[in-house]
Amino acid sequence: MRKPRFRPPHVGRFFRQLGPGLITGAADDDPSGISTYSVTGAAFGYAPLWTALFSFPLMAGVQMMCARLGMVTGEGLAAVIRRQYPRWVLWSSCSILVVANTVNIGADLGGMAKVTEMMTGVPGVYWTPVYAVAIGSLLIWSSYLAIVRVFKWLTLILLSYVLTAFFAKPDWTAVLYATFVPHVVWTGAYWATLVGILGTTISPYLFFWQASQEVEEERRHGSLTVASRRGATDRELRKSRTDVLTGMFFSNLIMYFIILTTAATLHAHGKTTIATASDAADALRPLAGDGAYWLFSLGLIGSGMLGVPVLAGSSAYAIAEGAVWRGSLSDKASLSKEFYGVIAAGLGLGLALDYAGFNAVSMLFWSAVLNGVLAPPLVLIVVLLTSSKKVMGTRANSFALTAMGWITVFVMTAASIAMFATWK
Repeated sequence: MRKPRFRPPHVGRFFRQLGPGLITGAADDDPSGISTYSVTGAAFGYAPLWTALFSFPLMAGVQMMCARLGMVTGEGLAAVIRRQYPRWVLWSSCSILVVANTVNIGADLGGMAKVTEMMTGVPGVYWTPVYAVAIGSLLIWSSYLAIVRVFKWLTLILLSYVLTAFFAKPDWTAVLYATFVPHVVWTGAYWATLVGILGTTISPYLFFWQASQEVEEERRHGSLTVASRRGATDRELRKSRTDVLTGMFFSNLIMYFIILTTAATLHAHGKTTIATASDAADALRPLAGDGAYWLFSLGLIGSGMLGVPVLAGSSAYAIAEGAVWRGSLSDKASLSKEFYGVIAAGLGLGLALDYAGFNAVSMLFWSAVLNGVLAPPLVLIVVLLTSSKKVMGTRANSFALTAMGWITVFVMTAASIAMFATWK
């Protein structure tokens, strides 16, 4: 009798099975993140490459806790906070989220418009509202299933940054050394950059989005009440873990190659003072060719089309859950007016920041730093909730997952303190 032939997993089938974790990880590489990584590589060369390896387990641990929270409780993060803590904790958490998200939305819209201006010659002031309206229309008039499909395909655009790195012809020996040997510079600029890296990889909006998307997935499969969604099987948790780890690995892979590309081109040729990813794209053209320029630019626009909806959506989920409003991307706008009103307000306020004289170029980097400063209290809440047997029952965190959460709180807090202590 012939033994059955081993058949490797079908890549397409594996990709289709991925969901909230992949989308969350890809949304992490929004224009603000890309700008932060570009500034990092240009300013410090290959030296910060080790941060991609260092931050991976931290962000994966936090996002895994958020995914488990949504799956086990059947509710989003804000809803669980509302049930377990006083109102001031709930609305303080939501306020942190909304402030950070609004600045991020403005920065991302401005960054997308700036890159489009470079590519077309049409002033960015005209492109900003075009992108805001396009994203708002997608969120308000498309179904949840259609949105997920669009988001999953948009993640592939980010692979352009991997291709760009090979146009740059890096020094691979120096790359390997910097990847595995940490290097720290005790200056305010370096610590601000490190806080920005942590803030754009471990961002408040991702915590709320991840938990809410796990709930949306349950709704999509017919579990419309909290009671019917509560609980998760071992198989469901394993599938979620694969999804989250894949998404976070993808996110950090893109981060790694953006730092590598800008280090190999801009830093290596003495261009160390760029402000944003659009500056990086422009500077890449004479150093790495038109191919690198177009890949880098199109990747930034695609990342914004993925990141901005997640920013606006996470604010809407948090406010709706906290205020006990009906709110879901599966609903028509007429059924969840308050929920979609928050989305529209977030896009409108972000747009207003660009027209109010705030420098969108500076906001791209500093919005990441703001996320890094504001994230630790929310990570602490996530750790406490997911470690509680009252909340999670037998699905409470393992010792390793809890330890990873506390390490994340400590590292992000210490980095913020070091930044303020060394800044001149």
